[in-house]
Amino acid sequence: MHWENLPLVLFFSIVPAASVVALYALGIRLLTASGRTPIVAPLEFTDAIAIVTPEEILKNEKRARQAAKKSPLSQAQKNAAYVAAWLCFVSSGAVVLLGIWLILPISHK
Repeated sequence: MHWENLPLVLFFSIVPAASVVALYALGIRLLTASGRTPIVAPLEFTDAIAIVTPEEILKNEKRARQAAKKSPLSQAQKNAAYVAAWLCFVSSGAVVLLGIWLILPISHK
């Protein structure tokens, strides 16, 4: 075994994983700062632990709209935050695709 390569493998597995999570979290934060809070209504299942009522969904959407109105950012700053959020999402996806590309055996002719 080549135990001297263990730190290298750990570094190149932990750093990209942390990068994907950090970029995605930053993208969500910037998306919220831009006034476009991602609200996803949960599906109702009979065995669900918590069921959100339609009234609660409307209440959450209203709260998100009110928070967007109170934002101290100008419209240009909100647009910049929106673009930066999507750049974070694209970068996160690029890191994932790079990892897949590095793992898959590719025949070079």
